[in-house]
Amino acid sequence: MPKVSIIIPVYNAEKALRKCIDSILNQEYKDFELLLMDDGSKDSSPSIIDEYAEKDARVRAVHKKNSGVSDTRNMAIDMATGAYLQFLDADDWITPDATKLFVRAIEAADADMVIADFYRVVGEHLSQKGDIDTDRILSRKDYADYMLSNPADYYYGVIWNKFYKKELLDRYKLRMDAELSYCEDFIFNMEYLLHAERIAVVKSPIYYYVKTEGSLVSQNMNLTKIVNMKTNVMQYYDRFYRNVFDEEEYDLRRAQIAGFLIDFAKDDFVIPGTPISKKLGTETVSVQYHPDECDTVFSGNYYRDKLLEYYLKPISIQNDLKAEDLRILLYMHQTANPVTEMMVVDYTKLPLITVVTSLQKLKSRYFIKKYPSCPG
Repeated sequence: MPKVSIIIPVYNAEKALRKCIDSILNQEYKDFELLLMDDGSKDSSPSIIDEYAEKDARVRAVHKKNSGVSDTRNMAIDMATGAYLQFLDADDWITPDATKLFVRAIEAADADMVIADFYRVVGEHLSQKGDIDTDRILSRKDYADYMLSNPADYYYGVIWNKFYKKELLDRYKLRMDAELSYCEDFIFNMEYLLHAERIAVVKSPIYYYVKTEGSLVSQNMNLTKIVNMKTNVMQYYDRFYRNVFDEEEYDLRRAQIAGFLIDFAKDDFVIPGTPISKKLGTETVSVQYHPDECDTVFSGNYYRDKLLEYYLKPISIQNDLKAEDLRILLYMHQTANPVTEMMVVDYTKLPLITVVTSLQKLKSRYFIKKYPSCPG
């Protein structure tokens, strides 16, 4: 049986598919199987993968009804016979030494997972992306601390710059959540990490990620679905750190954890600044968007304000914080430069005594490390 199973979900990828497949078949490391999973494509992708399967015995072409990328990956994981799993997206490609470096790293370190740098490709330009600045073997806690510094980065969230043990996936029944269409990779990685003791780092870029535009809002996704998906990710992220660290260790990291939750909650939505917006926590208003309503900058900001309020509510409940506490924390997290109490008052429009009381509470509970200076 092959040592590595390489998995590619394919859906209407005819333009980039050959480049992706060729980069795999030209790998310096040869002991692998390639699972090309056609997820009900309507273009010439099915015939392309059949062509490759006929020419190379390592290639398996699978055709199935469309069910989404997560379900397709899960099917491939079930079919895989390799000891290790490697994933690609059909519009990307890898360096000739990618699989070799993955195998070498995981076996030399007796690791449970490998993470590697990658190239981000935008048009004719590319830039190297990576975040972990050490070659040493990381423990689960080490990795979690590195992730705290930049959790929303693709480096930690995606699966295509990582290398997994099939045995761990099967033993703990780890699979992608087919109900999610947003951040499913990130949740899968966090679930896997709860069972990974040793993580190896490859600082050489091994993957070419082709940047495509898009967000939950630009995809015209149902607002209720956006709220549910984002809330699920935020709750899982918080539970992940509560599982990795004991209570005292978690408390010391509260500020960074809350920073991610707030960043993630407001992602794709502007911070409200129009007269129609209200301070968070003064009331709970349901978000009801009417397609025939006049679309203006004011109405757009209003609905985004309500969504931000909805996202921050579970953070408030989980961390026993009031609406004004989160408002202040959001401002301080966004501001790189030192701030004063009066700057916080000016931004939040809260009374000075409320700001002072909230700041003292946030500092005592490790949400902020340095108390804002008094004016003058």
